[in-house]
Amino acid sequence: MRSWMETSLIFVVALAAAWAACFLLYLLAQKAMRNSDEFWRKLLSRTRGPVQLGMMIMAVSFAANIAPLPLREGQLLRHAMLIAFIACLTWVLRIMLEIWMTLHLRRFRLDVEDNLLARKHVTQTRILERVASVLLVAIGLSAALMTIDGVRQYGVSLLASAGAAGIVVGLALQPVLRNLFAGIQLAVTQPIRIDDAVIVEGEWGNVEEITATYVVVRIWDKRRLIVPLNYFMEQPFQNWTRSDATLIGTVLIYLDYEVSIPELRAEAERIVRASPLWNRDVFVLQVTDFRDNVVEVRVLASASHAGKAFDLRCEIREKLLAYLQSEQQFALPRHRETVAADPRLGAAMVNIERSPVHPGRS
Repeated sequence: MRSWMETSLIFVVALAAAWAACFLLYLLAQKAMRNSDEFWRKLLSRTRGPVQLGMMIMAVSFAANIAPLPLREGQLLRHAMLIAFIACLTWVLRIMLEIWMTLHLRRFRLDVEDNLLARKHVTQTRILERVASVLLVAIGLSAALMTIDGVRQYGVSLLASAGAAGIVVGLALQPVLRNLFAGIQLAVTQPIRIDDAVIVEGEWGNVEEITATYVVVRIWDKRRLIVPLNYFMEQPFQNWTRSDATLIGTVLIYLDYEVSIPELRAEAERIVRASPLWNRDVFVLQVTDFRDNVVEVRVLASASHAGKAFDLRCEIREKLLAYLQSEQQFALPRHRETVAADPRLGAAMVNIERSPVHPGRS
């Protein structure tokens, strides 16, 4: 009983000393960095957990060497400390990876107009960081399990055999491995990036998050579309901001054959040039098709990104409609029918027009 009390006291003192040392160390570090940027203070607090765990592992290991422990209990404690050391090392490596990613991405901003380079680096870095984190956890778990004789022997026999268990495990891990390799391929080739405007499964939205297994697409109405990562490697999709965020918006108008195209073109150009959404690059108005009763008029106008292009198209439609209603009512679509009367009554051909008609042309 006395030896167990001494052993317990030694371990309690060692753990208390490790906790106090870690507390004083971070207290001094926080005082030294109190005038620094908040970014660096958050970075310091992120390292506190693994550092404290490492100091406690060293304290317990030191106490185990000086405490009067029985042989079996000492071996079990040292084995537990070995597993704790592997876990702590894995944690430290993950924290180092996160710190490197944070420092690297600090140079790039997504909240600017031209963020193509930033989206490229953010996407590539986050995907590789997640893949590396999964690999670190897998390696750390494998190293911890390999310290146990029974598990190590089972793992060696499983890898050496090609039995049914290996096939089942391989089939079970196939989706995970496919997404893992798809993530690496996506980070290298980058068919999508964070904040890209994409059309997936008929839905338009922006890439909000790319994880190690799936991609979150924020739909325009604030829904979230969850897509497996390998979808973007195997299925076709539209990326509106692959190399440039600039888009050309299209407005189609169907008008009567009596429409004055020069006047309509002048009004459309005035509307587009007066809009702050236009990026001063592309504007054109063309007659693109003849139908039975109407002509198809297409207006093209460019904008700096998809959101502005959509708003610009709506603005053009709204203002052109107001112009046609006030200045070219005769250009609105009409349905014409020609009816032949009975020739025995001596009646001429009758022309019937169904629509609002301009007063000067009725």
